Amino acid sequence: MSENEVSKTDDQMTNLAGVREVPCMLLPMLDHILLLPNTTVAEMSPMKPLMSLPDTPEWMMGLYEWRNIHVPVVSLESLNKGGRPPMNPQGRIAVLNSTGVSDKVAFIGIHTQGIPRMSRVGEEDIIENTETTKREFDLMAVKVGMEEFFMPDVVRIQAAVADLNLSY
Repeated sequence: MSENEVSKTDDQMTNLAGVREVPCMLLPMLDHILLLPNTTVAEMSPMKPLMSLPDTPEWMMGLYEWRNIHVPVVSLESLNKGGRPPMNPQGRIAVLNSTGVSDKVAFIGIHTQGIPRMSRVGEEDIIENTETTKREFDLMAVKVGMEEFFMPDVVRIQAAVADLNLSY
């Protein structure tokens, strides 16, 4: 196999021309779009009712039953002090893999406002957007071409959920 020939897999970050690409998910939120690498997202699941959790902050939406476990679902908008948007029945739950911050929280869910889409983003095409103020639970505001996205701080989100000491 020559240097330019690389097998194509879902995890692959290099295409045949040697351009580094990252397979990503674009998740529609109320007033912006999240950009997440595919490896961060365990599954995009259909919307269904959440089990409520009493005595939790506004940003904790409840528990989502996924693969016979309960996944805490957060409102990223509310975490970022933007208020809690209504549940969109056309939305999805993005079940995110653990970052390893806490053994108490294996997965977290983020409620989206629509159907996500897949994208392959060239690594060199991701530019930090310094014209936009990143919010508390955003890792970075970025531009890809003319589009603007936010990359959530999944480590910080998972830590916030772990700090609640939920028993479920």
